Amino acid sequence: MAYYKQLFLFLTILLLPINNIPSQTNKINQIDSLMKRSNQTGAFNGNVLVSKNKKIIYNASFGFTDAKKTKKLTPDYRFHIGSITKEFSGVVLMQLQEQGKLKIEDHVSKYIPELPKWANEVTIKDLLQYTSGIPDVNWKKIKNDKDLFDGLQLVDSLDFKPGTKYDYKIYNLFLRQFIVERLAGMSFKTYVEKFIFKPCKMNSSIMTPFENEKNIARGFNNDLVADKEDLPITGATYLTAKDLQKWSDCLNSNKIMSASSLFELGQHYDLPETESALGQAKYMNRKLVKHLHDGRAGSYEALLVSDVNEKFTIILLGNNHNGKLFEISDAITAILKNEKHSFHQKNNP
Repeated sequence: MAYYKQLFLFLTILLLPINNIPSQTNKINQIDSLMKRSNQTGAFNGNVLVSKNKKIIYNASFGFTDAKKTKKLTPDYRFHIGSITKEFSGVVLMQLQEQGKLKIEDHVSKYIPELPKWANEVTIKDLLQYTSGIPDVNWKKIKNDKDLFDGLQLVDSLDFKPGTKYDYKIYNLFLRQFIVERLAGMSFKTYVEKFIFKPCKMNSSIMTPFENEKNIARGFNNDLVADKEDLPITGATYLTAKDLQKWSDCLNSNKIMSASSLFELGQHYDLPETESALGQAKYMNRKLVKHLHDGRAGSYEALLVSDVNEKFTIILLGNNHNGKLFEISDAITAILKNEKHSFHQKNNP
């Protein structure tokens, strides 16, 4: 009898550490509890997806599709991803470089010679790293893509010598797209649909301009005022959380470009707090290990967090900006890594 008691005690002690490790189900429950509180306190209205080892472990919707608050969101809804859309033009330019159609050290004037003489100084690399010095868009005069291009032709001087400073201006993005159209012989939208969305199986993804699409989450503020409609210009992208997760996996699989191109694309101006075309990208031995990119457009907010070593991805897409996505993702990260977290949420005033 004493032997069995000792054996039972030994087995109990042996099993204690295992019992103290939260199971995946427990982690999912913690994430679900966090997201419910985030919604109830007004910190989050949108869709969330968490994947581990390339498998979705949590995919849920919280809140409403628009300012009327009459229809609930579902995982099929698509959200404007703001600045994350800049990754697509960056990847496309790297694809064209791999095809021998350009070099990112080339000057813009090589591909669009009718631009003013400042195009002789600005390289494609400057456009990717936001070091071009091109002034900001005058949105009061913009109604379509032609207006954007005409605006570039009216720029008479740069704000600084290219490559010497960092300035996150959106004309860098549009000029990338115009170069792609010249080289590819098709619209930027068509190129992305054919060579980004399709190979990555991002079947729900759409890019502006579009009309009468269903399952579009509409942005609104905390006063329940709806965002204005998009201008009919190219580039704004609406994705489901699942498609954004597919995009993250696609980048890491070398399916759409090489590992060396992925490394080159993630380089940024050599100062803290500057972004690359991938947002914030960290590498180890030239291999991407962390990828973080956030986006904002009107009341839309988006966040992609991918940790390759820990093998998880967190997607947060909202249509009612409250500026809490980083805090929420940090809390989810802590849950996934069995760490403590404190996310103090306040109700909207």
